[in-house]
Order: sequence, then C-alpha cells, then structure tokens
Amino acid sequence: MRNILRTAAAALAAICVTACDNSPKFHVEGNITGAKDSLLVFENMSLSGPVTIDSVRLDEDGRFAFADKATPAPEFYRLRIAGQIINISADSTETVTVKAGYPTMATDYEVAGSTECERIRQLSLKQIALRESALALERNTALSSAQRIDSLEKMLNTYKEEVKMEYILKDPKAASSYFALFQTLGDYLIFDPRTIGEDVKMFAAVATSWDTYYPGAERGENLHNIAIEGLKTQKIIKQKNETSLAPAQVTTSGIIDLSLTDNHGRKRTLSSLKGRVVLLDYHLFDSAESPRRILMLRELYGKYHDRGLEIYQIAIDADEHYWKQQTSSLPWICVLAPDGPASSCVRTYNVSSVPEFFLIDRENNLVSRSAQVKDLEAEIEALL
Repeated sequence: MRNILRTAAAALAAICVTACDNSPKFHVEGNITGAKDSLLVFENMSLSGPVTIDSVRLDEDGRFAFADKATPAPEFYRLRIAGQIINISADSTETVTVKAGYPTMATDYEVAGSTECERIRQLSLKQIALRESALALERNTALSSAQRIDSLEKMLNTYKEEVKMEYILKDPKAASSYFALFQTLGDYLIFDPRTIGEDVKMFAAVATSWDTYYPGAERGENLHNIAIEGLKTQKIIKQKNETSLAPAQVTTSGIIDLSLTDNHGRKRTLSSLKGRVVLLDYHLFDSAESPRRILMLRELYGKYHDRGLEIYQIAIDADEHYWKQQTSSLPWICVLAPDGPASSCVRTYNVSSVPEFFLIDRENNLVSRSAQVKDLEAEIEALL
C-alpha cells in the first residue's frame, strides 16, 4: 500500500511540475520510416558542441515528437540516427514537421512549418553535392594535380558566390545565413574569416544584423568577435607588408636565411638545404584550401624528392597542437611561424596571403615567387 502511495505521489508531483512549466516552447515532430528500433536523438548544436535534449526509440511508423524552450534569437538543432543528420533551426513557438526515410534521411527529407528550416535543407543538400563533386575530382586521375586544384578552386568560388548572393546577403539576420557561414568542406570552413578578406565581410554582415535584431544573443556576440578578429588579421598583414620587402626585391639574389622549429622540435634553416632545389611554402592548415594543396604537394614531393627537391613549409596557424596533428605524417620539413601572420619570417618574404611559395635553386639563390611561375612542375624540372 505504501509503495502504491509513493508511486501516486511521484506521478502527481511530475504532473504539477509539468503544469507549472509555462515557458513557451517550439515543437519538432514527424516520422522517419524504415528506422524501426533505431534511436532518434534530438540535439541542440550549441557553440560548445552537440547537447542531447531528448531521444526516442522509433517504432514501425517512425513517429516522433520533441519540444524545447523557445529562444529570443534563432537556435540550431539536429535530428540524428547514427551518422545520418537533419539540421533545423527554431526562433519562436513554431512547430516544425519533418518527414524522411532511413537510411537516406540526410539527403531525402521534407520539412514544413518553417521557411528557415527549408532554406537550411537547401543549403545542406548543396553542401553534400559540393563534397561529392570534390571527392569525384580528387579521384579523377585523368587530370593533373594542377588541373584538379584549379577545378576545385573554381567549384568553391562558384558555390560561395551563389550562397553569398542567394542566402547570406539576401537576409543577413536569418538563421540560414548564420548556418551558411559555418558550412564546411571536410574539416575546413568554406567561408574562411581568418585569411580571406571577402569572407570576413560576410561574417561582418551577419554579425551586424544579429547585433541589430538579436541584441545580446550569444551567437551574435560570437559572430561579432570572429569578424573583429578577421579584420584585425587583415589589418596586421597589410601594415606588416608596408614595411617589408617590395616584390621587385624578391629575385635571383641569394636568400634571407630562416631558422625555425619543426614539428619534431628541431631547428631547421634554409641555408642548410644548399645543394637541393627548395620549394619554400607558406601555408595555413586551418583553411579550406589546405587539403587540396597538401595533396598537390604530396604528388610533387613523391615525384621529385629523390631527384633533389625539398619542401620547407612554414605554417602560420595559431594553434600549435592542431598544426602538429596535421603535419605528423607529412614527409617534408614542416615549421611553425611563432607569431602567425605577424611573424618576421612572413614579413621578410613579403607574404600578404597564403598559400604562397618561392623556388630556391641548388646554390641557395631565390629564383622566383608564385606570381612569376606559370608551370610549377616545369620550373622544378628546370632547376633540377
């Protein structure tokens, strides 16, 4: 009898708590077919990572219903079964309805009740298509590495221009505009606010709108900080370049030696490489361009290293741990600029943007920089 009373009391308390929670909520409901017994997880994509709000084990018809407190600014969520993900947003007490089929729910789903969720669906599908095109390009052995890099660059520029005009600038305050800024290709942001001036402007445009329409919102403040840091970086690079060597001075006239610490803790100098042809490469691993450029360098190194080519790669990344992770399997010399874009080794060679490279001959003479090189492989062949 006492157990029955305890159970009844607990149930009554739960009902009271529920009844007293009058905070406005938004709802996400629908069904995912073909996923019987699968665990559907509803997660908040917070600034610090995914946070589970609720989950349900789906039955035959795949129906689900989740709810969470409405927020004054757009917030982002996802429905996930294993690695299959549907991204959504909410900024009021709206009800978002999602219908999909497993295991293709990430690419084949319908969403109703929210214009912004529909636009996020469109962006997600475009991102997936971009990734597939990039992978197909990487596998296309009929193209040279230079052709693949050129094609990928054009593909990325086309994608960014479309997203910029049709989504970000069309309504900078929209949740879909914020979502677009943080899309990735692999592990790298498609819009890179650290090194690309035009991308910094996109972050600044959305940050300004969020400051106006959602004052005090954590995501808006985060955007604002990213934009400010990007603008600072651009300004630092510009100021340093004004006091560095003029491009006309970078000719066949020996080298200015560099001594930097590599990813194994050893000091490496340019002068010690006399007798080899050196590709002096300035690089940012935390950039969208990094994977395809590393692929190109691997091919060059594999083809010409035994004949006398060495790569001396200077990373301007701020995160030393990340840099070490990214370079752990690279076979060439990898060093880190101690102060990033503001380092003296960047100013000395008048580097205003990355990637940038220079060719040094076997006598330790600086022969050319990227702007003077039409065919990199041909230039290396000639120096070897």
